[in-house]
Amino acid sequence: QVQLVESGGGLVQPGGSLRLSCAASGFMFSRYTMTWYRQAPGKERELVASISTLSKVRNYADSVKGRFIISRDNIKNTMYLQMASLKPEDTAVYMCYVKQSGLDYWGQGTRVTVST
Repeated sequence: QVQLVESGGGLVQPGGSLRLSCAASGFMFSRYTMTWYRQAPGKERELVASISTLSKVRNYADSVKGRFIISRDNIKNTMYLQMASLKPEDTAVYMCYVKQSGLDYWGQGTRVTVST
């Protein structure tokens, strides 16, 4: 059974940093591209970043380029999102995603609030 469990969210001031984690289980983590999405209140879900199986290809939304870094540890079956220079517009629920055997799997999300 595929499970994705995010952690690391919280309240942070503008300009601050957070590191999100996504712990995966129930599938061969190292064989799949992994993706972070986010959804802000009242807005559509947005792709934040994705990472290929061996971390050679990393893609970012324009809104986070230069501020966020996606990474993964295929031994620990965990994906990360290091977020820096956070802005109020980064406030959202951040979710990890994988398409495995043709099916879409989502974590429950972790909330990030950027505010004074």
